[in-house]
Amino acid sequence: MKKMSVHFVGIKGVGMTPLAIIAKEAGFEVTGSDIGEEFITDEALKNAGIVPTTGFSKENILSPDLVIITGAHGGMDNPEAIAAKEKNIKVITQGEAVGIFMKGDIFGKNFTGVSVAGTHGKTTTTAMIATILKENQVDPSFIIGTGDVGTLGAPGHLGQGKYFIAEADEYATEPKHNRKPKFLWQNPKFIVLTNIEFDHPDIYESLDAIRNAYLSFAMQMSKDGELIACGDDPEIKKLLKEYTVSGENKRVITYGFNVDNDYILEKVHISGEHMFFSVSSRDTVLSDFMLKVVGEHNALNALAAIVLSLETGLRIDKIKKGLLSFTGSKRRLEYMGELATGAKVYDDYAHHPTEIKKTLEALKSQYPNKKIVAIFQPHTYSRTKKLFDEFISSFQVVDAVILSEIYPSLREAPDLSVSSLLLSDRIKDQHKDVIYRKTIADVVKYINEKRFRSDTVLVTMGAGDIYKIHKELNFA
Repeated sequence: MKKMSVHFVGIKGVGMTPLAIIAKEAGFEVTGSDIGEEFITDEALKNAGIVPTTGFSKENILSPDLVIITGAHGGMDNPEAIAAKEKNIKVITQGEAVGIFMKGDIFGKNFTGVSVAGTHGKTTTTAMIATILKENQVDPSFIIGTGDVGTLGAPGHLGQGKYFIAEADEYATEPKHNRKPKFLWQNPKFIVLTNIEFDHPDIYESLDAIRNAYLSFAMQMSKDGELIACGDDPEIKKLLKEYTVSGENKRVITYGFNVDNDYILEKVHISGEHMFFSVSSRDTVLSDFMLKVVGEHNALNALAAIVLSLETGLRIDKIKKGLLSFTGSKRRLEYMGELATGAKVYDDYAHHPTEIKKTLEALKSQYPNKKIVAIFQPHTYSRTKKLFDEFISSFQVVDAVILSEIYPSLREAPDLSVSSLLLSDRIKDQHKDVIYRKTIADVVKYINEKRFRSDTVLVTMGAGDIYKIHKELNFA
């Protein structure tokens, strides 16, 4: 019997690599193409035995059974997508593929879907859930949008268990040709909803439009579905009111700090590299927990993972054990090492003002007696422009800010009306130590000149290629 063959256009993307790994584990023949630039997924692909072709060409489309494209690199207008359609080969998007994989028919399976949605926290929460289930021999399948999750070994896996866990992204299926939110291709039994904020201004005109997209997602969930939502979030509160009025009788479970939630987070405190917190429900303390990642936002992510795990039938003691094994995900406040001069270095994917603020607050809580230096590379012209004022006030807890130039998305045209230089000038109104260095090379030169010592913690931040700075720094 001929093996199914799948070709991935833009295979290095954090949404594409997990799909490719799952297809490979399913026994499919996997090929893919992408640009030659270094990606955080390179090692994961290599470990899976997948070697991408450099560049996009119709010659790369031989005779696959299926072609999966990303929204970047021209999407449906990519020469490989066009060539495939000319050969009558089925072409689908990454968002569609996640929905198909979650359903399981393509693998001869029938999965129970778990979709993790929200403006922030999707990757960490998905990774926490997958880790808890894996550590308890449930062997879930998962799609996690990063390069590596230490406790899981890879960002994608086709498990033998019944659960399929995936990030659920509100971005457009294909920005030019199909603006349907990607998560609407998923039909899970469980939706975990972490928060709702304004993002993706190139797709959504308002916060109301984004909330309505999430509401549509919740309402298309299976009839026996369960919505596990952060009841502290003001936009989620609005969504839940509309959800209830709609007559939907699917189960809703809320979590958060507020005492009116079904599960309540209490007594969060950080000690060194660990964070401790308690969880109660209906005036009963369920248990105390310990995490090897810090920040109140991560405590909330962990509580979401705890609630979902309870709904799968796992006992509290087993959930505690599984959660304790979680050590974080790549580019999520990831410890990179110590410079030869003594400064500690971290890296984080934060690219939205709220993410930046919460991440820096977590780092300050962990190192209250050290200077914190944030090295930020804004991501996309549209986001930087639309959220400009919010970015200005995101760095209040740090001692110094270094900004490099905006990392442009392949999906949008340059906008000369906004820049990191303009942003740095405005941040200076609220912050005494703000430096603009256009390129990564300029930032490296500045760090080498400053010779930051053991009283300082540096953190690189952004969804672009700022992480590449670490290869150029002199670590001990």
